[in-house]
Amino acid sequence: MDFQNTYRQKVQMINHGLEQLLKQCRDCPPSIRKAMEYSLMAGGKRLRPVLFLSSYELACRHSRVEPETDPIRPMACALEMIHTYSLIHDDLPAMDNDDYRRGKLTSHKVFGEAAAILAGDGLLNIAYEVMLGNVPEDAVKRSGYIEAMSVIACSAGISGMIGGQVADMENENRSNDPPDDKILNYIHTHKTEALITGSLQAGVLVSTGDEDIKNAVASYGRAYGLAFQVTDDILDVTGDPAILGKLPGSDVKKGKLTYPARFGLEGSKKMAEQYVLQAVSSLDDFGPEGDFLRWLAFSMRDRNQ
Repeated sequence: MDFQNTYRQKVQMINHGLEQLLKQCRDCPPSIRKAMEYSLMAGGKRLRPVLFLSSYELACRHSRVEPETDPIRPMACALEMIHTYSLIHDDLPAMDNDDYRRGKLTSHKVFGEAAAILAGDGLLNIAYEVMLGNVPEDAVKRSGYIEAMSVIACSAGISGMIGGQVADMENENRSNDPPDDKILNYIHTHKTEALITGSLQAGVLVSTGDEDIKNAVASYGRAYGLAFQVTDDILDVTGDPAILGKLPGSDVKKGKLTYPARFGLEGSKKMAEQYVLQAVSSLDDFGPEGDFLRWLAFSMRDRNQ
């Protein structure tokens, strides 16, 4: 199987879905729609919706059920909206104060801070409108779908992504304090890993809801999410701005608590590799239906953006 092509096809499907959903945003000021579209359609890996679709397909195929992606595509698109809202807010002067994202000026640099805040708020709310507007009529499917929404909400909320962002901000410029590995782990497992794991679990819940599969992809998500964040920290030190789409070195300037700051570059690279192998081993109970997720984990080794 050509996994890169499979990934591209999933991204194309998600992009098409996002374009269609944006076209439905007619009853709003054109300025806010333009700001939302600017960030949402600026590219990106579409990782969270890809993981969601992939875990859905894995659960279906493992249970010998034919996947039907059209009914769940709105939820995949909603995940990308939630992720994009978080990036818009993360880039604001009150948080990371970044000028570039995905090779373009950040939202507040183009539209101003107020419009950027509202664009992020708009995407977050549309995400839940989209999910609520596509609840299945079938009682069994509806139950799994609603549970998936709950998992997404929790993983993106104060006990997940938002909680991690708070801890990240509260621990900036504390280089004189003794290193605290518990805080470092909390930041990374909540700010990045939580929504990644939530996306994977949601994919199983809208499929068969099999508890063993849900636990397996959760283990995969925890390891994959940490590998992703450790690699992100490394790229902030070693990355090429032309490929990253933003200027590296911002973590050091802000005194952020990162893996390279705590363990050095070589130590961080070893940890990233360990997490990759953990992610792959969590799929040992699956056959070929787990190959795409295995490839996705191994591809972390070549990640440059």
